[in-house]
Amino acid sequence: MAERPVIGVVGLGTMGLGIAQVFAQSGFCVLATDASEAVRSTAASRLAGALEARVAAGKLTGADRNAAIERAQIIGSISDFAPAGLVIEAIAERLEAKRGLFATLEGVVGPDTVLATNTSSLSVAAMARGLKHPGRVLGLHFFNPAPAMRLVELIAPQGCDRAAVDLARRTAEATGKTVIPCPDRPGFIVNRCARPFYGEALALLEEGRAAAEIDAAMLSAGYRIGPFALIDLIGADINLAATESLSAAMGGHPRYHIFKALRAQVARGDLGRKTGRGFVYPAEGADPPGDAEAIVLRIEAVLANEAAWLLAEGGTTAEGINQAMMLGLNFPRGPLDGLRRHGLARILDTLAKLEAQAPPHLPGRYAPSPALSEAI
Repeated sequence: MAERPVIGVVGLGTMGLGIAQVFAQSGFCVLATDASEAVRSTAASRLAGALEARVAAGKLTGADRNAAIERAQIIGSISDFAPAGLVIEAIAERLEAKRGLFATLEGVVGPDTVLATNTSSLSVAAMARGLKHPGRVLGLHFFNPAPAMRLVELIAPQGCDRAAVDLARRTAEATGKTVIPCPDRPGFIVNRCARPFYGEALALLEEGRAAAEIDAAMLSAGYRIGPFALIDLIGADINLAATESLSAAMGGHPRYHIFKALRAQVARGDLGRKTGRGFVYPAEGADPPGDAEAIVLRIEAVLANEAAWLLAEGGTTAEGINQAMMLGLNFPRGPLDGLRRHGLARILDTLAKLEAQAPPHLPGRYAPSPALSEAI
């Protein structure tokens, strides 16, 4: 496999175009396309605009911008991907669509070409099933915006070819990204381990606490953004969809309970910044409440427990989980760092009290992972 393969990108929405930009500005030749002719027709100008913004910010020279534009070619057909050594799809989150795309690509690219999905939630193994060469299919999950976010989650399902994994890792790292191996489990690391950050804040809201004071408590503990401000930034509709997807994939376990307040927010259309109103947006921040430390302990206990459940399933490490959460969500520390910060006994005591007081619709939500004691 080539040291610096030609990169193919399928799907030229925000994420796909961002991935194409990452590789083009890092010296890779990029072939990119989209099923929509209208999207393809604007891709070059959108890429040029994104690169020009980096020039204006002093992050890229004019010469480097021009070179990146020359390295990125918008193509009209998947049949033009024949030279690619790594093809990354960033199309809609539908398993059959992605599987169908990979089946088509198999008839175009060489036998050693790696096929990567940018999915944030779907099973990579399921995507590879039925293909002629399933061992070359893996996940490369970039985070939005791809040019700015340093993290890439690398998902290699069971049976994935070692050469494919090595090429994917080496190629992503050549763009300056931090690549962290993840198990092929729902939500991978970040989307899975982030759920308690939002979910426990929503549980507190359900108990009568104000969203602004919950956010203020987390800010006082070093978090750059509170859970409700983060929902407002991402969009309550996006957060709800991610939570629903993970809840379904995990059999409706109460750790992924979908709180009524989140559904109601979406039903009202108060989605956050994009609609002008959210849980806390556009209000000014609040002062931390007197029991801010207890709020932080509660949320960090549930974060640590979720991370420990994932750790127990295999395919990742405590260090990988911590680093992924800090890079992917700008957390001041990883969830298992929080375990060490508070101590195992305090975390277990907190979880036990929460379980004892849990409402009837959330039994088992706070059951401790057996891996908590191993992760400290």
